Amino acid sequence: MANRHRGEIEAQLDGTTFKLVLTLGALAELEDAFGDSDMLALAARFEKGRLSARDCMRVIAAGLRGAGHAVSDADITSMQSNGGAAGYVDIVARLLTATFGGGPVADQDRGEEANAEARDPFAGTS
Repeated sequence: MANRHRGEIEAQLDGTTFKLVLTLGALAELEDAFGDSDMLALAARFEKGRLSARDCMRVIAAGLRGAGHAVSDADITSMQSNGGAAGYVDIVARLLTATFGGGPVADQDRGEEANAEARDPFAGTS
């Protein structure tokens, strides 16, 4: 079972449930793949909400590797997601939300100030 507090999600690919997580190493891999200089630039890139199929492939592959699965980017190209293209986008959106925040806060006891931080973990850094 995925641990949301650790930024993990579960996703179905080829009918198998996988755990995905963007570890620090996976984020560094994505910085390199996208040519971004730091995590803030990477987060800003994803905030725009425009992802190519290649972007989705890279994010999903990095998330799988971050969770310990031995897959290459090429392995991902033949995997099928429930829901077709929308399924891939859903996986990427959930993984990025789990990593960078911006989605609903599971712990309702945190208070509004903490909830605002969870929605924008990089507030005040730009």
